[in-house]
Amino acid sequence: MEALRIEATVDTPGIILDPQNNLFEISGKSYPEDTKEFYHEVLQWMDGYVTSPNPRTNFIFKLKYFNSSSYKPLFDILGKLEAVKNKKHDVKVEWHYKTGDSDMLEAGEEFADLFDIPFTYFKF
Repeated sequence: MEALRIEATVDTPGIILDPQNNLFEISGKSYPEDTKEFYHEVLQWMDGYVTSPNPRTNFIFKLKYFNSSSYKPLFDILGKLEAVKNKKHDVKVEWHYKTGDSDMLEAGEEFADLFDIPFTYFKF
């Protein structure tokens, strides 16, 4: 499966989905003008990954901010990761948040409550 790389912009996150190097990361700020369009390719890629995942997947979320319309695609990505875990693969989520950003920490904790995936939290 080919890697998907999307460069970060002022209002969109950088995304690296690279199974060959076992690197899965979404970082930066997520408030695209058209959230559905921006995440469409990412969600399609994740659908393919669910069918043929790595034995271990460590997915890193290093978001400084995401708006309410970005919640749904992030939720969908986590749902696809849970599907990988349900296929008896090892899946972990690293949720990074800026020191003092209790809103971003709480967002990670909310996602962790919704999915059967182990979350680890890191300050940056």
